[in-house]
Amino acid sequence: MLCAGKKSYFAAAVCIITVTSMLAVSYLQLQRLSHQPKVIQEGRRCRGKIANSTITALKGNKTFIISPYFDDRESKVTRLIGIVHHEDVKQLYCWFCCQPNGKIYVSKAKIDIHSDRFGFPYGAADIVCLEPENCDPTHVSINQSPHGNTDQLPRFEIKNRKAETFSVEFTVCISTMFGNYNNVLQFIQSMEMYKILGVEKVVIYKNNCSHLMEKILKFYIEEGTIEIIPWPINSHLKVSSKWHFMQDGTHIGYYGQITALNDCIYRNMERSKFVVLNDADEIILPLKHPNWKAMMNSLQEQNPGTSVFLFENHIFPETVSSHMFNISSWNTVPGVNILQHVYREPDRKDVINPRKMIVDPRKVIQTSVHSVLRAYGKSANVPMDVALIYHCRKALQRDLPRESLIRDTTLWRYNSSLIKNVNKVLSQIML
Repeated sequence: MLCAGKKSYFAAAVCIITVTSMLAVSYLQLQRLSHQPKVIQEGRRCRGKIANSTITALKGNKTFIISPYFDDRESKVTRLIGIVHHEDVKQLYCWFCCQPNGKIYVSKAKIDIHSDRFGFPYGAADIVCLEPENCDPTHVSINQSPHGNTDQLPRFEIKNRKAETFSVEFTVCISTMFGNYNNVLQFIQSMEMYKILGVEKVVIYKNNCSHLMEKILKFYIEEGTIEIIPWPINSHLKVSSKWHFMQDGTHIGYYGQITALNDCIYRNMERSKFVVLNDADEIILPLKHPNWKAMMNSLQEQNPGTSVFLFENHIFPETVSSHMFNISSWNTVPGVNILQHVYREPDRKDVINPRKMIVDPRKVIQTSVHSVLRAYGKSANVPMDVALIYHCRKALQRDLPRESLIRDTTLWRYNSSLIKNVNKVLSQIML
């Protein structure tokens, strides 16, 4: 016996720790070996129909694939962003087809369900597979078995295979647009504010919206500002408009918002220097800088090694208005005029204001809505005197009298540019 002859408690403890460590290392080595890709067929052509939907259901095993991404930050893997049932999905396998040699490799997947499931049976998940050593596969299929015929399985294109130079500085990710969304005026104002602040691309995961909103989206798509990712999640799962599980038979919270946010980070990892995670009724307003580029240059200089910057959310109730900027030509457009809402709610005792983020997407592994779950580098809370989130929506503190609200006209610094730009959009769309 390894520890024979050791009489002291100290020596016994050292022996136990040593043996435990050896067993743990052996287990991890076996685990890694079990996930190594194995050749199972040769001389085959890649088959299977290429998936072209944003959400693809795998047959009969409670797994939904959004998209796979190449990720070599730690090892050479394919990371599939997906949605899985947290109890019923036990194992999955990646099937890689390597051309021109025609070898089919199977790699056992590590299924990593994100920790912020909030009680729902389905949650965002990373399905991670080691790639073959001497192959850069362009597509992958997912199966619940390492055996069988995958000719009928959908094949998914692996994105981010080639590193690219950044095409834009800032990309805003908005997830998800649902509920027959029709807040047209505020949406246009948000888009124009984003552009004033330095945004070149806005990615929207769209479930549904009004016919008028479709017209607005079409304008911004043709302009090159907006990219729409179809998000028909309610075709696959019973969705909740709440973020937490209510024991009401729903499968996933807030229309799968967390899955969409993670997909948006990976989708823009190679093409955008920064990714901004917020909603369409939220605008990060700099107080010390004219735009986001100047603000982020300063924040990065002051916070070396930081990859996640968190901004505090503040509610500007849409029920409390100023008489300023009552622009008559806007009165026929559905939605809120944010320029008239410059009174914000005070902080609540013992309640922490939620935050939204600007991140370096290449440093993020998993994100939630108000913080990242896993990342390389540090996170930093941005002080309120540097920037805050202007969030114009229904009041949270509904019983507060007007005199208890804080008048904050930071938004008005942009009023002339914003009014001119919104009027230009409205005239071009002929609203």
